[in-house]
Amino acid sequence: MLDQGAPPHQRNNPAPASPGPFARLMRRKPVEALVAEGGQGEGGSLRRSLGLWQLTMISIGATLGTGIFVVLGEAVPKAGPAVTLSFVIAGLTALFSALSYAELAGTIPVAGSSYSYAYATMGELIAWICGWCLVLEYGVSVAAVAVGWGEYLNELLDGTIGVTIPDALSAPPGDGGVFNLPALLVVLLAMAFLLGGARESARANTIMVTVKIAALVMFCAIGVQGLRSGNYENFMPMGMAGVSAAGATLFFSYIGFDAASTAGEEAKNAQRDLPRAIMLSLVVVTALYVLVAAVAVGAKPWRQFGDSEAALAQIMREVTGQSFWGTLLAFCAVIAIASVVLTVLYGQTRILFAMSRDGLAPKVFSRVHPRTGTPRANTVIVSLFCGVLAAAIPLGQLADATSIGTLFAFGLVNIAVVVLRRTRPEMPRTFRVPLSPVLPAVGFGLCVWMMGSLSAVTWVVFGVWMAVGLVFYFLYGHRRSRLASPAPSEK
Repeated sequence: MLDQGAPPHQRNNPAPASPGPFARLMRRKPVEALVAEGGQGEGGSLRRSLGLWQLTMISIGATLGTGIFVVLGEAVPKAGPAVTLSFVIAGLTALFSALSYAELAGTIPVAGSSYSYAYATMGELIAWICGWCLVLEYGVSVAAVAVGWGEYLNELLDGTIGVTIPDALSAPPGDGGVFNLPALLVVLLAMAFLLGGARESARANTIMVTVKIAALVMFCAIGVQGLRSGNYENFMPMGMAGVSAAGATLFFSYIGFDAASTAGEEAKNAQRDLPRAIMLSLVVVTALYVLVAAVAVGAKPWRQFGDSEAALAQIMREVTGQSFWGTLLAFCAVIAIASVVLTVLYGQTRILFAMSRDGLAPKVFSRVHPRTGTPRANTVIVSLFCGVLAAAIPLGQLADATSIGTLFAFGLVNIAVVVLRRTRPEMPRTFRVPLSPVLPAVGFGLCVWMMGSLSAVTWVVFGVWMAVGLVFYFLYGHRRSRLASPAPSEK
């Protein structure tokens, strides 16, 4: 019953009931609000300076090289020569998710990637979980790739001046070292490029991507001379379980094709160019991965792959009998892997930028420097965190942790594209996933299957990571969310 002593306007228009706890967790951010805020940060705006070519190079730069130059030595012992099938399976899993990414990137062209897509479709809690997985995906993968960079740097130094960095300073604890100094240095180098601005970073990345593609083509041209049919015998020694386990690890190799979607607020024509860049980069990367893997396992017995992350340089040296070609490949790999660090680090900073703008992460991550148009403090904090992580944790643990975070986020993207089709069918889409919802469902199923192929230890690490993220959300993000207390102009 209404209070009869209350003013007439209150008796006739009772205040709406505040949303319950579950409703607050599931509050969604309108697509129009996400797009309208594009580029806006604390104290400045991101600059729209990237075209289709630069966006494609960002995706290729973030993807190509990670699996071939670094993780191949980790995956071959799990699958044997059938590692080529593992690359295909991982690539198909990425392809189904890439279709969903392409549709959402063209519809919601913002910096938050799958975090923002989840916020618009499935609510704040799911968006936070997705964003937290992206922090694991991007941040930890930067550290993992940086570890492999140190291996190739040692190969280069050994082949040119005959010295190497001592194990104590080139390997993390647990791998015979104390502190991985090269891994820290490459992250700091990438940080310096990013602080100069998105356009300048994109130019440097394009040069590095060109070098890495040339290096892999050169490897195939020389490595094919060392092919031995006997190396392909007993093609699947661990059975399909080994192929799927290697595929789950190698999915780490495809992290990055979605990097273009994190540049949505710095693209000149985001709705047109983002879907094209995502699909084009994935096709190029998959073709090169499968070709290089086939040559590598044909030129070197699969049981000998577990002793080094610099496997391709060793194969070049063994096939030619000369140190020059291995040294040349090591030089190209040093440049190539640096581009992965650069572009993945870029993606991480932009995702935190979007989360900070929504109030779910501290404001420092969305502060934009007025001169360079970059989130400087964000870049420095993320770079230092990733650099220390790279210097202290072994590669294999980093790669698997990154894979599970990535697969979880990709699974959510496949769900988000179906939800947005049903809730906002009228929205213009520059790209549409064919046979929806069938293909997104297949993509989601593949992600779940590959997550199930990862080790129990990886699942424990993932569970601890998610628990920490949920604690942070309920203590900080849930109360500071802009949707919880919108600005006066938004009420």
